[in-house]
Amino acid sequence: MSGIPDLTSRHKAAVPFIFVTICLDIVALGLIIPVTPALIADFVGDKSTAGYWVGLFGSIWGVMQFISSPVVGALSDRFGRRPIVLLSNFGLGFDYLLMAMAPGLWWLLLGRLINGITSASISTAYAYISDVTQPENRAKYFGLMGAAFGIGFVLGPLLGGVLGDIEPRLPFYVAAGLSLLNFCYGLFVLPESLAAENRKPFSFRAANPLGAFRFLSRSGDLMRLSLINLTVNFAHQVLPTTFVLYASLRYGWGPKEVGWTLAAVGVCSAIVQAGLTGRVVKAIGEKKAMLAGLTFGVIGFVGYGLAPTWQSYVLFIPLMSLWGLTGPAAQALMSSKVAPQEQGTLQGANMSLMSAAGIFAPLVFGAVFAVSSAYGPATSGAPFVLAAAILGVALLIAAGVKASIRHDGNGGQDSGPSSGPTH
Repeated sequence: MSGIPDLTSRHKAAVPFIFVTICLDIVALGLIIPVTPALIADFVGDKSTAGYWVGLFGSIWGVMQFISSPVVGALSDRFGRRPIVLLSNFGLGFDYLLMAMAPGLWWLLLGRLINGITSASISTAYAYISDVTQPENRAKYFGLMGAAFGIGFVLGPLLGGVLGDIEPRLPFYVAAGLSLLNFCYGLFVLPESLAAENRKPFSFRAANPLGAFRFLSRSGDLMRLSLINLTVNFAHQVLPTTFVLYASLRYGWGPKEVGWTLAAVGVCSAIVQAGLTGRVVKAIGEKKAMLAGLTFGVIGFVGYGLAPTWQSYVLFIPLMSLWGLTGPAAQALMSSKVAPQEQGTLQGANMSLMSAAGIFAPLVFGAVFAVSSAYGPATSGAPFVLAAAILGVALLIAAGVKASIRHDGNGGQDSGPSSGPTH
């Protein structure tokens, strides 16, 4: 792809910067995971009813991501990645403070709404990596970004569980501090990744969910990969929506046990994405890595939903972590199909489509949990079995994706993107 140099010393320095930025963002997000459902349950009175409210909170977050992601992506293509990342970090810090002081359920819901807007810039981090890497190396670096997520979810939920045992609102204050620290870090050391010549004018026609869909539907493979990401994200929503309530009901876990378990998930995910993704993609290609990851995801979710004891549940965590092969492979394939000045638009459009799943999935999984848990702990794993079936749909879609990224002698794709904007 023209306009993208080999990874120079400047770019090599930039990758750790964005890695730390993502890691701190996810630590802050992970801090509140063990305590938010419990705080909602305290406001509404019981765990079964809390399932509906947790689902609503997730849907509100998804709506804001759906609306904001195309705007954020287009703005990053116009003004660069750095200012978008910095504004997001500052906004997240303010939002966590707002939720920490929430006197009631509706105040907490407002905080979740703002969080959906400020978190939309995660897609900008992926555009950042696309700016500074060659297509054939992106799965490796996207894997490293996935590892940053994993490390964040090791430290965040673990610390959140410990702090939540001391005071339920303390994790929100710590998350606010980390986000503001991240803002200060980026202000001084995060370089810009998008060259001025690769920027494009902001377009309201593209910076909306309908425009995002038009952008993604311009090629069959791009649309298939987007639908895979949407389906995968739909299935993934079962974890933040129901895991804390499910683990409490079925295994009797509190914030500390939830934190340790999520930390184990994060460790396994980081190992897969940082240590295995690049090697697996190099050995078998992006498509096969994606198919393998989806298959492990199906098996893992079935195991989570049917595990009768906490020991059997934990045994499925390493297997489930291999699901992490899917995302970097799909992202690498997608990013190879658009021009440099469209990477932010691509990631914003993709995030918007994925967020559409985030609107409805929490409602679906929250309702399924509420209904299934009413019959007792043994049936409360139904949402995970449903998630496995949904990943089966993604497997069927993935079968139609072109097998690999291929390059011509000039460093571009043999069926590569245009050099300018399509819209």
